[in-house]
Amino acid sequence: MMMQSFQQQVPAAVPKRQVGVVGRCCQWWLNKRGWSLAGNMANEPRMVLIVAPHTSNWDFVLGVMYMLALGIRLSFFAKHTLFKGPLEGIMRRLGGLPVERSRAHGVVENMAARIGQSEQLIVALAPEGTRKAVYPWKSGFLYIAQNARIPVQCVGLDYQQKCLKFGPVLSVSNDLTASMESVYGFYRTVSAKYPQQTITEPNA
Repeated sequence: MMMQSFQQQVPAAVPKRQVGVVGRCCQWWLNKRGWSLAGNMANEPRMVLIVAPHTSNWDFVLGVMYMLALGIRLSFFAKHTLFKGPLEGIMRRLGGLPVERSRAHGVVENMAARIGQSEQLIVALAPEGTRKAVYPWKSGFLYIAQNARIPVQCVGLDYQQKCLKFGPVLSVSNDLTASMESVYGFYRTVSAKYPQQTITEPNA
């Protein structure tokens, strides 16, 4: 994949936020630490971005920094306990959507409906659903994409190459098993912060 700069043009259809001082600080920090970009974000106003592997709290920090550095407006799920006190305003401004895991029934259907009613809405999800080693990954993102009739793009945080990789764009079919295999295939090429906690095939 060809490396890109943080000055690259974000596709026209993608919902945007102003980069501003905070975004430029994120650009500086990522550059200083040697982090880069590869590939291209899909030119879609509505989409599900799956971000993996997820093995460390640093994944969220890096993901937010890339979002601000590029000036992309995303929504994402987060534990409802993070939406209390002074953190609530920050989380909501970043695009956070509170979810109480014990009452998560209907989240997929509600999110699909919300996307379907929006002109621009990109949702970022961690398909593993946990930092621990787990297989199979959660497939809720495929149901969201299928119900809202939108594509899914794979995004990888590669710690070995210090790179955020925009990967393949999937048009979700009724064959969810085949769609998941395409997802696993891409993430087998991405090095997690803790590789031993990433499982992309059975009996691994």
